[in-house]
Amino acid sequence: MTTELLTAGALRDWPLPDASGGKESRGQLLVLGGTRTTPGAVLLAGEAGLRAGAGKLALATTATTAGPLGVAVPEAQVVGLDEDDDGNVAPGSAGVVVDRAGPAAAVLVGPGFGDPDAAVALLRRVLPHLDLPVVLDAVASAYLTEDPDGLAHLSGRAVLTVNVSELARTAGVEESRVERDVADVAVQVARRSGVVVLCGGEGKCIAAPDGRTWGVDGGGPVLGVSGSGDVQAGIVAGLLARGAEPAQAAAWGGYVHARVGERLAAAVATVGYLARELPAQVPAALAEIG
Repeated sequence: MTTELLTAGALRDWPLPDASGGKESRGQLLVLGGTRTTPGAVLLAGEAGLRAGAGKLALATTATTAGPLGVAVPEAQVVGLDEDDDGNVAPGSAGVVVDRAGPAAAVLVGPGFGDPDAAVALLRRVLPHLDLPVVLDAVASAYLTEDPDGLAHLSGRAVLTVNVSELARTAGVEESRVERDVADVAVQVARRSGVVVLCGGEGKCIAAPDGRTWGVDGGGPVLGVSGSGDVQAGIVAGLLARGAEPAQAAAWGGYVHARVGERLAAAVATVGYLARELPAQVPAALAEIG
């Protein structure tokens, strides 16, 4: 298996959809995520989506945190959802989410979810009813662990953004197996579930269902900060909302995420910067690529 190393030049030959139009032409992004104690993940992902060029933003999260989140992200419409006793989004909120996804160009699911069982219970009532590009992030990947064909109806319009341990769980293999050959495991999951896989870790790997793989150098340990994965998922989802196709959104998103980490490492240090500082670097990183 040959993995293509992504470069700025390679991405220039794979240009993103034009972003010169108004907010309606650049698509609306809906982010579903968070719990009573993790609203920040939704904030990070949503802002990253806007910074990547999505035209409009809606955030769907627990009712307890919806008000403060709306103040923290004034650019977004915020939808408060019913919670279970543990502070997760309740499965009974699925209908509200599906209805709100109607005008969206892309949906990001999973930032801030902490309980795989609760995520699966909710997503089984949401994802089968969506017919638009979807990013399944982090703990939300448990949905594909339980139902590998659960996104087949999207016909390849889905991206899975995971770390090494989450990819191992999704594939049903030991984490050491992923560490030895992340590209091979990513392709297995991509082919089995019909999704594009973006796995972050020491470097990044992107795999498409047709067997194509790409790698991203840089970023690495400097991006090992709480909330960094939420930002990456938001970038990918924002690019999908703009009209990028899934493999392109994952490739550009993984590359841009690495570059913004390097920009902050140069400006601050290799440790000590915060994930909340990453989104503001996204427009410049995109502009540098051209």
